[in-house]
Amino acid sequence: MTENTCLKSVAEVNRQFDAGLSGLDDVENNFPLLANQYYLSLIDWDDPEDPIRKIIIPDSAEMVKWGSLDPSMEARNTKSPGLQHKYPATALMLISDNCGGFCRFCFRKRLFIEPGDEKIRDLSKDLDYIRSHPEISNVLLSGGDALTASTSRLNKILSALFSIKHIKSVRIGTKMPAYNPFRIIEDESLHEMVRENSRPGKMLYFMTQFNHPRELTKEAKESLDLLRLSGASLANQTPILNGVNSDPETLSGLCSNLAEAGNVPYYLFQCRPAAGNRHFTVPVESTYEIYEKAKRSLSGLAKRARYVMSHATGKIEVIGMDPEKVYMKYHQAANPHEIGKVMSFKRDPKALWFDDYL
Repeated sequence: MTENTCLKSVAEVNRQFDAGLSGLDDVENNFPLLANQYYLSLIDWDDPEDPIRKIIIPDSAEMVKWGSLDPSMEARNTKSPGLQHKYPATALMLISDNCGGFCRFCFRKRLFIEPGDEKIRDLSKDLDYIRSHPEISNVLLSGGDALTASTSRLNKILSALFSIKHIKSVRIGTKMPAYNPFRIIEDESLHEMVRENSRPGKMLYFMTQFNHPRELTKEAKESLDLLRLSGASLANQTPILNGVNSDPETLSGLCSNLAEAGNVPYYLFQCRPAAGNRHFTVPVESTYEIYEKAKRSLSGLAKRARYVMSHATGKIEVIGMDPEKVYMKYHQAANPHEIGKVMSFKRDPKALWFDDYL
């Protein structure tokens, strides 16, 4: 557990943290734990169902055998270590195999369980690939968490990418504003990096992950303001997580608070079938109904997120239901000819993933 500025005393957080891990050695040995004082201080340790606790603290339910370590089959689209190219216009660069904290529901937990060669090792090789594919207009920097990379390394990557004529935008994927907002608040060089790389025709986005309204603390909002005022655009994505944001009121509160903070709700994901994730999953049709109820109290700005499954074949959006059928379409697809394809399936209230309808 790393030390950081916290909202409770270090001694008190450590005591509660140690008590919360009692009897969970087997889980931690299978699915590693990483947290910090700041994030742990947000937990109400007197509440065993506390949503922040569920996000970061191991649970014996993770030992239920289910799913895989590569649920979206990312290996299919890997062109070189750390570089994926699934959709024609988008390249994904895994620039880190570390995070500010390990989400218990992470779909890339294989990076922490079985460290290998998925992180970028040879940046020049990956840049050469991007240069040679003019159809790529945007690049997503992820991992792990892209903000665990040093600011100097990030700046080097951004400068190289924006020097490529056909790259119009770069997205930095991070949960750091939730896990450790001081990474942003206290690093003036990061603000300068954002200012230098935000210019006409070259857009810089931070794709955050806030999963629950309580993560949007004063410090978290300050970090978002600094990024936004330095010139970056913000958008948020979250999976729907059982016991965390799986009721309309919480989901509505999350979306409205994000919009008020200038952080656009972007994607609402179906929790992927990753190993250890079974207890986090909510059936597809239940999630659709939860989101539709949540949207009733939201402004147009706050309800722009699309509800999707990030499937091996593409991003499949759930667009509607009637008493007999559920309707989906390919919002994005590995096969460009399938983009926009509409599908209908017989309703299945137990379905947890696209494959359950096939």
